[in-house]
Amino acid sequence: MTRIAIVGGHGAVAQHLITSLHARGDDAVALVRSESHRADLETLGAEVRLLDLEQDGADRFVAAFEGCDAVVFTAGAGPDGDVDRKRTVDLEGSLKSVEGARGAGIDRFVQVSAIGVDQPLAEDVEPVWRAYVEAKATADSALRDSDLDWTIIRPGRLTDDAATGQVTLAEEVERGDVTRADVAAVVAACLADPGSIGWQWELVGGTTSVTEAVTAAITAFD
Repeated sequence: MTRIAIVGGHGAVAQHLITSLHARGDDAVALVRSESHRADLETLGAEVRLLDLEQDGADRFVAAFEGCDAVVFTAGAGPDGDVDRKRTVDLEGSLKSVEGARGAGIDRFVQVSAIGVDQPLAEDVEPVWRAYVEAKATADSALRDSDLDWTIIRPGRLTDDAATGQVTLAEEVERGDVTRADVAAVVAACLADPGSIGWQWELVGGTTSVTEAVTAAITAFD
């Protein structure tokens, strides 16, 4: 049994991940800002701890991760809304999570990012979208440069459709949609397979089962 800390624990991907981890006998620790989310997450089988990504310092992240074996960063301010929150949530929240994991003695770290964020942006792109993409790209770069055992998953456009269990997973894929449930399934599969350490993959819906897709992505260059 492993215990997984999930940053952004009330998000849709996180809730699917909690369900998957609970079903296979692993423990999920959902980290959320608001006490109001506790009942929802405890019903799913998670332990709930409070953590404010934007206001808390790295020491609070260390404390929140205590007793955990891995960290999953699923938090995000989304591609709409406030430019500043792309920095404080998507970037600084990730950076503090990496520092917190290191301080807590946790090596394993899986980050949910977004497809294509390393691609050049058009000059006339919306400021909020630019901020979102740049925050995700910078957070991913910092994680890759860390000494943690990282995996980065970059899903396409997220949907709330039912899980399909069928995905396309590779270093680069054609852009498309993917269900949040399938993203969670891929994250769970990566946590269970140390061969996924050191990989950054893009993810969309497809025709390959999640387990087979992860195995194929790991062995693609063998």
